[in-house]
Amino acid sequence: MGAGGTGRIPAVGTGRGFPVGTTPAIRGKATRRQDSARRGAVVAALMLAMALAALDSTVVSTAVPQIVGDLGGFSVFSWLFSGYLLAVTVTLPVYGKLSDTFGRKPVLVVGAVVFLLGSLLCATAWNMGALIAFRIVQGLGGGALQGTVQTLAADLYPLSERPRIQSRLSTVWAVSAVAGPGLGGVLAAYADWRWIFLVNLPIGAAALWLIVRHLHEPARKRAARARVDWGGALAVFACGGVLLTALVQGGVAWPWLSAPSLTLFGAGLALVAVVVAVERRAAEPIIPGWVWRRRTIAAVNLALGALGLLMVAPAVFLPTYAQSVLGLAPVAAGFVLSVWTLSWPLSAALSQHVYRRIGFRDTALLGIGLAALILCAFPFLPYPGSWWQPTLLMLLLGGALGLFQLPLIVGVQSTVGWSERGTTTASVLFCRQTGQTLGASLFGAVANGVLAARLGGTGDLDSVTRALDAGTAPEATRRAIAGAVHAVYLGAAGAAALAFLVLLLVAPRSFPVLDE
Repeated sequence: MGAGGTGRIPAVGTGRGFPVGTTPAIRGKATRRQDSARRGAVVAALMLAMALAALDSTVVSTAVPQIVGDLGGFSVFSWLFSGYLLAVTVTLPVYGKLSDTFGRKPVLVVGAVVFLLGSLLCATAWNMGALIAFRIVQGLGGGALQGTVQTLAADLYPLSERPRIQSRLSTVWAVSAVAGPGLGGVLAAYADWRWIFLVNLPIGAAALWLIVRHLHEPARKRAARARVDWGGALAVFACGGVLLTALVQGGVAWPWLSAPSLTLFGAGLALVAVVVAVERRAAEPIIPGWVWRRRTIAAVNLALGALGLLMVAPAVFLPTYAQSVLGLAPVAAGFVLSVWTLSWPLSAALSQHVYRRIGFRDTALLGIGLAALILCAFPFLPYPGSWWQPTLLMLLLGGALGLFQLPLIVGVQSTVGWSERGTTTASVLFCRQTGQTLGASLFGAVANGVLAARLGGTGDLDSVTRALDAGTAPEATRRAIAGAVHAVYLGAAGAAALAFLVLLLVAPRSFPVLDE
């Protein structure tokens, strides 16, 4: 029963009855105040949970020297990030399906407990291997936090109010992700790196208490005996872990065409076949086929996968450009990047005024089209240029991506009912996370290839930036870094163009929004 798929918001009734002998107006006001207070407490818990998930993606980065100095293991420290990312990504589809089967609250509570347990274990790590293992435990809980928080936001609010809560969550994510490195550096320098993980405990405990006390899901009709596709969950976890490991480590720990890389990709492709076979036979598959058979969901998955891909260009390479080419200090370089966290949530919050008029798809097309033009403009910046030029582009890029992402998330969540919303949301987040992983590998190879071509086949991005920091690199190196980052931005523009084409050719012009 689709209604107004162009973004016109259908009227939503309360559907509440009143006890006999109670004045409906008085009872209605009291009930609304109570519901509003309860919902506000749950939203506060969701924002705290989102902050935890975002902080732990970046907070460790500036504390690596202190961690390595204490525990050793410099050769494998990158797995502090990769292990967490892999665990979050591969568990998203599993948690999405579980939340549709058993409800959001138990999944969120279990995920928060696992995340806090992982944080406590990280703080007690005795060597690098143990810390990496405990970071993976953290990631197993982080996957539940990310997916279920986004799903609950859609459950709590009708379509007309979802942009507000989603923009709040976007703001929390952006601010936390940017503040993470600074917070990690301060704690490592003035306290101890273990406090990076211990500070999660009171914040997470507060979120957990609010969820347990105030989140009351309505009773819903479920099967007498819920079936969980544990075989499919294990297959998805193994397949995702192997393929993402190949992408994360390829070109870093070993060459792309080496035996370890080819072995992992081969095993990953074999596991893809296993996942397909298992899921076809499962009564309640973890990744149901309708996720890809429905045009709207498939198009949004692919478009947000391209978003994850293009986000790598500024997030990973712009700070290097700001320091190595523009000569900015690390704090100033961080500011150049962080300005998109100002315009992105603001644009997302205002996007409802656009998609109410022209629809979800056309609003997203407008946003990603502008993003492609802005990314294409980056290589035309003068050399070496001034700090305000990339800052202005990042401000504009954040505004364009806010106009692109939020209408797609709100729109796709509004095309499914409660029993499919967790799976749908998880599939969207999974594709975005996978795009980021693929982007880091792909654009890293592009940057290193450009540097090798311009510097006569010697050096990669890490080595030449270290030489610049030490003051031993010539001007040609600085120009080579500029050329490498320009190439990465053109690649990101190509990802934006791919997202534009997917929405134009695959997504229906009018999203089939369900009546609520």
